[in-house]
Formats: sequence, C-alpha cells, structure tokens
Amino acid sequence: MIGADHSILLVDDHAVVREGYRSVLQKQPGLCVVAEAIDGAEAYRLFKVHAPDLVIMDLSLPGIGGIEAIRRIRQWDKHARILVFTMHQNAAFAVQAIRAGAMGYVTKTSPPEVLVKAVMEVLAGKIAISPDIDHELALNHLSAEANAADVLTAREFEVLRMLLAERSTEEIAAALHISPKTVANLHSLIKDKLGVGTDIELVRLALRQGILTQADVNDA
Repeated sequence: MIGADHSILLVDDHAVVREGYRSVLQKQPGLCVVAEAIDGAEAYRLFKVHAPDLVIMDLSLPGIGGIEAIRRIRQWDKHARILVFTMHQNAAFAVQAIRAGAMGYVTKTSPPEVLVKAVMEVLAGKIAISPDIDHELALNHLSAEANAADVLTAREFEVLRMLLAERSTEEIAAALHISPKTVANLHSLIKDKLGVGTDIELVRLALRQGILTQADVNDA
C-alpha cells in the first residue's frame, strides 16, 4: 500500500485528457499531481524543478516526442520512474519507450483501473504493461521483416517518428539539439538498418509495422 503522498508529473498536450486522468489519480489515496506539462521540453524542465516520484508521459507531443523526453529525464536522473500513457497500440512504441527508460506502458483505451494499477506497480519499482500491448509484443517477434522496435535506438526511433511527420532536417536538428549533418547521417543509418533504399519504402515499412497509420498519411 502507498502511505505518504507520491508526487506525479502529468505530460500530455491535451488539457481535457490531463484533467480526466488527474481526476482519476487524485481519487486514489497517496497520489498527488504536483505539475503538468504540455510537451517534452516542459516535462524535462518541470521534472528537474519538482523531482516527482512518477512521470505519466504521453508519446505524441509537440516538439520532441515522449520517447526523447523519457531518454533526457533518465539521463538527468537514472532512477526516474516513468509510465507511458498513450494512444499508440503498437509494439514498436512500447519497446522503444521501455528501451529509453520507461517502466510501464498503458494505452488510453485501457479502463481507468488498468492505469491506476500500473501507477501503483511502477511506484513499487515494477514493470507494468497493459494487456493489449502484451499481446502486441508477442506478435511483434513473429515478423520476419527487420523491425524498427528491435534494430533502432531510442534516438533513431525519435528521428524516424519526426521524419514520418514530414519534419525537415533543420527542424529535427533544432528540436533534438544536434546538427543537421547528424540528422542526415541518422536518416541514412535508419534506412540501412531497416533495409530500405528510399523514403517511400520507409513510409511503406512504417505503415506495415503500424508506426505510421493511413490516417497520418492522409492528414499530412
């Protein structure tokens, strides 16, 4: 059981979503939301200010994504406890989030009690994965195709996510605080690791693996 209040930082760019799960969490004894961030950079800044016991992090954020934010927070504090709460029902995102340092991964389609249970487990130092993602992780290893989740580092996966969102080399470089040349080198390395020769093939692979959806393509 949780005794004294455990502080939580919520990270999501949608105010209504933050309000919803703040309400759920604060009904639980021993949990207290101390700060909220709307993007990865603010999450990193507020983490350093508040040193919360737990960060609940979305992955789809303006600027740097959640995976990069997780990586930066864990670089600052290797003991940081981070639980991903996201719409992405895809094994690749789960693998990359955990590789970056997250201790849990729950989808937003999960019932509130699944989120609460995951919060308690991560606070207790355990790994927490929602049942739907457990299933996806099992299926992920049946594919013969080079899988982005398995072959890319967290930084490479974040660059891939930004490339798929049609961010320019300069935009990616500015967001990740690296040089445009480094972005270009990573772009080439990502294609090599995934066994594709062109950006069109990269998009097709991302669609097959569920990293990119047809709705994302239509919205671009």
